[in-house]
Amino acid sequence: QVQLVESGGGLVQAGGSLRLSCAASGGTFSSHAMGWFRQAPGKEREFVAAVSRSGRSTNYADFVKGRFTISRDNAKNTVYLQMNSLKPEDTANYYCAAKLWNFGIAKEYDYWGQGTQVTVSS
Repeated sequence: QVQLVESGGGLVQAGGSLRLSCAASGGTFSSHAMGWFRQAPGKEREFVAAVSRSGRSTNYADFVKGRFTISRDNAKNTVYLQMNSLKPEDTANYYCAAKLWNFGIAKEYDYWGQGTQVTVSS
């Protein structure tokens, strides 16, 4: 079992930055691809970014390319999401998730955190 705890959310003005962290425990972190997803009120959960087990490969949703960067530190069992040039439409609850071995779609992820709220004011 892998436990995931997100942190770093908050209220920021449009154009600002936040860095989300997700700390993992209880499993072999380096055996899991990690992803970030988000869900806004009344909307479906959507994929944001993912990083491979080694950190060498990444994947992003088109709407965050050039603004968000996902990374991981396997020595610290932590994955990060650096969010720059934030927009009001980025407002959502952000979740990290772990999937054994490789990238996948949301339903293939095995473990999920509780989420951290990001609110971007205009």
